[in-house]
Amino acid sequence: MESVTNLKNIKITPKKLRFFVPLVKKMHPMDAIEVLSHTPNKPAKILSKAVKSAIANAMQTLKVKEDLLRFKTFSIDGGQKLKRYNPGSRGNAQPYIKRFSHINIVLQAAQKSIVSKLRKKS
Repeated sequence: MESVTNLKNIKITPKKLRFFVPLVKKMHPMDAIEVLSHTPNKPAKILSKAVKSAIANAMQTLKVKEDLLRFKTFSIDGGQKLKRYNPGSRGNAQPYIKRFSHINIVLQAAQKSIVSKLRKKS
């Protein structure tokens, strides 16, 4: 059983968001929110909101508690790009690109036996 959450066209570059994905991907979703809430960066705040939204979606659709949820996939993709221009010397235009991101989170519900084994180890 899976729950898919997609957040599209978020106004931050994918490169900035991808920095936190390896850190968060291996964690339990509730632990990921805890770590991201104590990180003082804009990407961490955005990812924290995305994970909270994914947990709420999964609890509604799968009818499970948040203790049983695990990340199946967590990916950051590039969204649309806006080309803009700054004035340059001698009447030239200097182009730059404003980049947007898509966040894709898939949560799956683990079986209770697996969760009990994981808790015994820690």
